[in-house]
Formats: sequence, C-alpha cells, structure tokens
Amino acid sequence: MFSALAEPNRRSILETLANSGQLSATTISRKFHVSAPAISQHLKILREAGLVRMEKRAQQHLYSINSDALHELEGWARRMAEQYERRYDALERLVKEQERQASNLRRGKEKRSGNSNRPGQDGHGRKDQLDR
Repeated sequence: MFSALAEPNRRSILETLANSGQLSATTISRKFHVSAPAISQHLKILREAGLVRMEKRAQQHLYSINSDALHELEGWARRMAEQYERRYDALERLVKEQERQASNLRRGKEKRSGNSNRPGQDGHGRKDQLDR
C-alpha cells in the first residue's frame, strides 16, 4: 500500500475517486496530464495494492476506492500516532521528573552553602547575629 501511495499521481487518482466516486479509466485519464497507458499502469498498481476496485461493464473499466483498505490504513496510522503520543508522554514525564530532581538538588546545595532565600536565616536555620 505504501509503495503504491508513494507516487504523487497515484495519490491524485485516489483523491479524484474520493471526490467523484466511480469513474472509468478513460475519465480518470482525461483529468491528468499523463498518457492513458501511464494512468492505466497507475490504476493497475493501485488495484494490486488493494486501494481501488475495478468493475468491468461491457468495454469499460470502472474504478472506485476500496474503502476497506483505506480504513485499514487509517487504523494503522492512528495506532502509530497513539504509540508515538505514549512515547512523547513518557518522555515528558521523565523530563519533568529530572527537572524536579535537579531543583531539589539545587535547593539542597543552597541550604548547605548558607544561601537560603529566607530573610533572617543564615542557611543553617539559625537567626542572624543582627536579629539578636
């Protein structure tokens, strides 16, 4: 499927079918600045990938989107996105935990070095000499 979708003309053919519904190969070919044999080859690849269905009526080949295949593709893409979201959420939790630990370490060093931010304290919990 992905190989078939990698080619821009094939993606455009799928978009055309999505917008217009069932179309003949001739009608599809007229919508592109590509030769009819090239469109025929693109349709063959899309059909082999299971992305389009072909119905033969007399001399016409009518193509339509295989919605089952697109739903399968959509489900896979959704699962992949959810998996990455879980990984990003886990990474975010890890970063926040490391930031919290680093903050705790800085506060611990400040207390030991006597650089407390609380007025009237010397960093060891004792009142300054001036307060006495």
